[in-house]
Amino acid sequence: MTHDTIVIGAGLAGLTAGLRLADEGQRVLVIAEGIGSTHLAPATIDVLGFYDGEVESPAEAFPRFADAHPAHPYARLSAELIAASIEWFKARFPVFGYRGGLDKNFLLPTALGTAKPSSVVPETMAQGDLSAGGRFVFVGLGLKDFYPAYLAENLGHVALAGSTVSARAAELAPPLGAEADVGSLGFARRFEQRAFREAVVRELASRVEPDERVGFPSVLGVRNVGEVWRELEARLERPVFEVATLPPSVTGIRLFEAMTAALRQAGGRIAIGSPVVGAETGNGRVEGVVAQAAARPTPYRARSFVLASGGVAAGGIHVDSYGKIREAVFDLALAGLPAANGRPPFLPTYLEEQPLDRVGVPVDDRLRPVGADGRPRYENLYAAGATLAGAVPWQEASGNGLSLATGYAAAAAILERAS
Repeated sequence: MTHDTIVIGAGLAGLTAGLRLADEGQRVLVIAEGIGSTHLAPATIDVLGFYDGEVESPAEAFPRFADAHPAHPYARLSAELIAASIEWFKARFPVFGYRGGLDKNFLLPTALGTAKPSSVVPETMAQGDLSAGGRFVFVGLGLKDFYPAYLAENLGHVALAGSTVSARAAELAPPLGAEADVGSLGFARRFEQRAFREAVVRELASRVEPDERVGFPSVLGVRNVGEVWRELEARLERPVFEVATLPPSVTGIRLFEAMTAALRQAGGRIAIGSPVVGAETGNGRVEGVVAQAAARPTPYRARSFVLASGGVAAGGIHVDSYGKIREAVFDLALAGLPAANGRPPFLPTYLEEQPLDRVGVPVDDRLRPVGADGRPRYENLYAAGATLAGAVPWQEASGNGLSLATGYAAAAAILERAS
């Protein structure tokens, strides 16, 4: 079967591109070795959180940021296109009640007690916004890696312009049965049980002050989180919000399941567990890709292709034991290589920007990978997400924003060309 578009990678960038194309009637196949980074990160859209300090308004910061970083993917995108990708995303998944935009970042508490700027957040996290200050109580359930006392103490040292945050912890002992070590998903499934919610509310209600907002770890259900969240707010008569936890990310799992279900409903196909190991090319075009499926190579053909296989951390950019760095599917040209800059591949300081951080595939204004001459390597190949060169998402707080915007932009370029 020949597809209209094959997307390589099932992270936020790949699923965004695939879903937008399927919504427009294209025959889409999303093929990936694994589930991408959605299960590792919260389902917030962090567009730009840090540049010369904390960014309050991404819309105001974009022009200066793009001028200072001409090799960054954002320099290839207009603010209007990024805003359009956000509005599409919010409208496509109303079940999560996403709030926000480019005008002003939310400032959300993390499990470590720091403040993280995020542009667009699910409704279950929005009440955790610290920017206006206020009083907060963080609820402990016995979840490993979520320590509300530690969170609250650290949050007390966060400096906010013109606002004061007061935070404390409330440890509960909810009924967990015989299971000794319940993880994030285990708690999320328990919150979908009415008896468990009753026990939590009964123990917590008398311990919450009238003007406090109540923060839970992000485990308020898997498929019916909105219902659970609204019930807790009604029963506690307080604003309730979720705090992102360490992986696995329940909010990310919710989003992955919603996006893959929407893709299938729109007529797209998704194949997880089939790494793409090569490509068939000719006359400046990609004719097909080869995936390792069921212990044998299987070819897939299409008119257009989107490469969203991730960067160094995901294996989309492969680094071997000899330090050789290459793009894993099409052997595309790479930008930002340490050797070209006369730098070693790694630096001894862990939290310092590493030479490999900006390595990726350079693209033109339509997100087509280019060679050393600046011309597209293949006329029908596009790239999106962490595969792209020039960004340091963990430092900029830009990862999901980049993935959403570039996945959306790659689909827009394909649709424009098809029309």
